[in-house]
Amino acid sequence: MSSKLKIKVLSRNPDEYIRETKRDIHKVPRNYDPSLHPFETPREYVRALNVTKLERVFAKPFVGALDGHKDGLNTLCKHPTSLSHLLSGACDGEIRVWNLAHRQCVSCVQAHDGMVKGLAFHPTGNRFFSCGTDKVIKQWNLNEEGQIDTEARTTILGKTVFQSISHHNAKNIFSTCGEQVDIWDSTRTEPLRTFTWGVDSQHYVKFNPIERDLLASCASDRSIILYDMRGASPLRKVILKLSSNAIAWNPMEAFVFTVANEDYNLYTFDMRKLSVPMNIHMDHVAAVMDVDYSPTGKEFVSGSYDKCLRIFPVNKGHSREIYHTKRMQKVRNVQWTLDNKYILSGSDEMNIRIWKARAHEKMGVLRPREKTALEYGDKLKEKFADHPMVKRITRHRHIPHVVYQSSKEHRIMKDSQRRKETNRRAHSKPGKVPYVPERKKRVIGELE
Repeated sequence: MSSKLKIKVLSRNPDEYIRETKRDIHKVPRNYDPSLHPFETPREYVRALNVTKLERVFAKPFVGALDGHKDGLNTLCKHPTSLSHLLSGACDGEIRVWNLAHRQCVSCVQAHDGMVKGLAFHPTGNRFFSCGTDKVIKQWNLNEEGQIDTEARTTILGKTVFQSISHHNAKNIFSTCGEQVDIWDSTRTEPLRTFTWGVDSQHYVKFNPIERDLLASCASDRSIILYDMRGASPLRKVILKLSSNAIAWNPMEAFVFTVANEDYNLYTFDMRKLSVPMNIHMDHVAAVMDVDYSPTGKEFVSGSYDKCLRIFPVNKGHSREIYHTKRMQKVRNVQWTLDNKYILSGSDEMNIRIWKARAHEKMGVLRPREKTALEYGDKLKEKFADHPMVKRITRHRHIPHVVYQSSKEHRIMKDSQRRKETNRRAHSKPGKVPYVPERKKRVIGELE
């Protein structure tokens, strides 16, 4: 009688447990029982502290500059389908197309007699529109290499000066603003529709990227006006204490938008409830000129007359990052690239600057071990984010002396006003000096 004997043999591949670079280092199995590691938390805290310190050491956000314009930058426009192309318009009427990968100008054209006030791409990316102070709207062809035709494809003569232009995300429709907001078809020379609401002029207009029939504009009477192309009249209007300079719609939340205001702040609104802003973003010490959202919708970048850029989380009132250089002057335009990696800024000294969206991020391809180490470091920072030392190192920034002193003065003024209001309330009859939240103070009125 014969019986079969089964034998199990251990088979191990040396490549799985021996390091590639040093063949004498063997992988040792680890027991994750917490009782065997009583000092795990202190050890992880030290690692989190080191990761936070190294981030600040390697925080070098400036990537490069695009130099070539002969006058100050007035508008920037990113390509809807290509990451490497950028449009810029200057105060002397010149439009340039830039290749961001090679950091050089691809082509340029003298488009307008006065300032270029607005640029907008067609959704296909093969043509774009420009408007200027010479009361002209021009349509230009653009090939895949970024070359602009020497002659404009179409020219529309307007009756008033155009201040801004924005294109619909899907249709051959664009809007302009000046004395009124006009809706245009790219194949016609007369506007399809005109919206007015008792204001002298409007200086910025922007289409909603999700609810594509909605658009918003900034007016000279300190108001923000909302429109629906399907209706015959404007939808709603909210008036702030000071005028707003730019609007950016959140690309992930259809009804949320942020405005850059003259009172040094940015306001995030939900268009369904305009009586109170969702959030007030404070840190700038001069008028905020432009704002643009990241593709994720979680952050936005702003440029100001204080010669700085700031990056704000949508749900927080203070910036997480500030970018500045010694030569950069008043920042008029900012754009967040569609790959969520870079920020572009245009300023008065004729330069377009490229910045990293995350100052400490390493550029280029990461090896698997590098990627794992960075992910581990991010988790450690998240775990110890509220520890005083980690928080202090994370928040510390070197800022220009003028900005530092101005911030200190504004802080003293706000504390004084708050203290005065508290004393008045304490020494008055109950209810005579009611408490008004800071967000409600900023909105003067809402009209429908």
